[in-house]
Amino acid sequence: MKLVVGVDAGGTCSRAVVATVDGEIVGRGLAGPGNPLSHGPSQAAEQVRAAVQQALGGHSPATVAAATLGIAGPAGTGPFAAALRIGGPVTVVGDAVTAFASGSSAAAGAVLIAGTGAIAAAVHDQEVVRTSDGLGWLLGDEGSGRWLGLQAIRFAVRNWTDPLAMRVATHAGVTSSDDLVYWAQALPFPAIDALAPLVCAAADDGDPAARTLVDAAAACLVRTLDDLGQNGPIVLAGGLLAGGSPVQHGVLRVLENRGRQPHLALDPAAGAAWLAARQLSALPPDRLHEALLGAPSPATPLSARLRSAGREARPDGATRRATARAANRPR
Repeated sequence: MKLVVGVDAGGTCSRAVVATVDGEIVGRGLAGPGNPLSHGPSQAAEQVRAAVQQALGGHSPATVAAATLGIAGPAGTGPFAAALRIGGPVTVVGDAVTAFASGSSAAAGAVLIAGTGAIAAAVHDQEVVRTSDGLGWLLGDEGSGRWLGLQAIRFAVRNWTDPLAMRVATHAGVTSSDDLVYWAQALPFPAIDALAPLVCAAADDGDPAARTLVDAAAACLVRTLDDLGQNGPIVLAGGLLAGGSPVQHGVLRVLENRGRQPHLALDPAAGAAWLAARQLSALPPDRLHEALLGAPSPATPLSARLRSAGREARPDGATRRATARAANRPR
């Protein structure tokens, strides 16, 4: 049995998928951070190897005909190929490429990613050919989770008696606007990042200030995407855009009002496996994509999938989570 490997190597964990060349997933693996910029090439390669080994189960690495690894930032193939020791070539691509591949089988298009950071990338034939934003929290990443957290703090210190300010203060464990200023100046990034889901939950609950911040985040992200000037399919990825958040719904409304039909990124590791298997499979690329990812037809608007789940465009928190599960359910 001829196998392929796909890996999504991130700053917090590495996820691996092992599949046949005809799209049957035979194993999954999870290990530690695989980003060589943050953890060094040797350590990153070791974590990727551990994830792949777990996904292989009892299968020999020699049966792997190709591997594609999605990794953030510049990364050489050498350390990863040496660590994996598979029977075929190892290809390293940007994580934006695998995110795009997890939502579309097209050769070219755009991916908009918003998690802790935010970036839009134009992808063509497994390469990122142009980017917008992705400049980090100090200079950009507008509309990202960290940006949203920082905006919430700025709002709170200026509008101390507002209900949203009270939520922020409780989260930070402070009792005055001055204390919140001192708390924020220490740059407790994990706690600042954790304000993004708090703001999203408040927006879902109808808080007007949170709704304003969420709409501003969506506008920033659409502007970042527009800066690419890219035609073709659009894939939405990252925690704020692929999880049914109100930021996702805001971006979605703008794009679909323009007649665009964005899709959700599903499983970047499986998207990487699809990239590895394309040249080896007897299946057409779109059928192989559906076999690996259960992705909907590119002609199916995301809003139609949300409506088919019987949900409103701006649901409450419980409905939002159910909608996200329905939207991501394989077809």
